[in-house]
Amino acid sequence: MSAIKSVLFVCTGNSCRSIMAEGLLKKKLEELGKTGIDVRSAGARALNGMPPTDETIEVMNEEGVDVAPLRSKNLNDEMIKNADLILVMEGMHKIDVIRRVPEAAAKTHLLKEFGQPDSAVYTEGYYVPDPIGRPLKDYKSCVNMIKKAIDRIAKLL
Repeated sequence: MSAIKSVLFVCTGNSCRSIMAEGLLKKKLEELGKTGIDVRSAGARALNGMPPTDETIEVMNEEGVDVAPLRSKNLNDEMIKNADLILVMEGMHKIDVIRRVPEAAAKTHLLKEFGQPDSAVYTEGYYVPDPIGRPLKDYKSCVNMIKKAIDRIAKLL
């Protein structure tokens, strides 16, 4: 997988899950000494220029990652075409990416599923639930799910 030079994370609003994934992967790649991989995020239904939620900023600060300066970006065809790997949080995001750019199907995967052996089973499923509007404990659960996947994926890149 060394050919992967750009990773795009996609969620709905680009204010929680994909921002968390972007920040965590950047941090993990740095820890592993892996350079030259562009990491970005976008939302399938995002408003451009919105800050991460306060809860996202708080849980990411606990992880040692400052996402406060990041701003939401609405997913567009150019982002999809330019990414070598697209990791999404839910099935609807995968459908949306492929509907926009059909040739992106082979490089678009659910975050929790990517790089897993076919036999891997998640009792909570392969989707990363959206914590928006939920209590802080749900954001913590979300970041832990994403971090587990990022730790695995970063080693593959």
